[in-house]
Amino acid sequence: MAYWLMKSEPDELSISNLQTLGQIRWDGVRNYQARNFLREMAIADEFFFYHSSCPEPGIAGIGKIIEAAYPDPTALDSHSHYFDAKASDEKNPWSAVDVAFVEAFGNVLSLGYLKQQTALEQLPLVHKGSRLSVMPVTAEQWAAVLALR
Repeated sequence: MAYWLMKSEPDELSISNLQTLGQIRWDGVRNYQARNFLREMAIADEFFFYHSSCPEPGIAGIGKIIEAAYPDPTALDSHSHYFDAKASDEKNPWSAVDVAFVEAFGNVLSLGYLKQQTALEQLPLVHKGSRLSVMPVTAEQWAAVLALR
């Protein structure tokens, strides 16, 4: 099993929304490196659900992958914010995965707090300028974050 961190703006999708829904398609990723990480995900991989672009950005909970990567249908939907005019049924460069709720943390582990943890120094999230919406997390980093909740 691999571990990941996936970012979402809570106004669009929060850990509470995922808890209520149970499962959802994670789509709209429009960065090639982040898309490649989506394509590496396997069923049962787990991820930290990170709230971004909000008053208190941080890790809010855990989800798991329940469907491996497939072509992102939002790329073909002209009414979608994630529409890509260059995408087609035959050549869709974007991917989505299906995810399910696992756990909501009692408190969000804020980015500032995460940056203070020496065990997370190599986690791309805590580096200035790290803007990827999907990134891998090592088993050691995963355990370190779990110990903080």
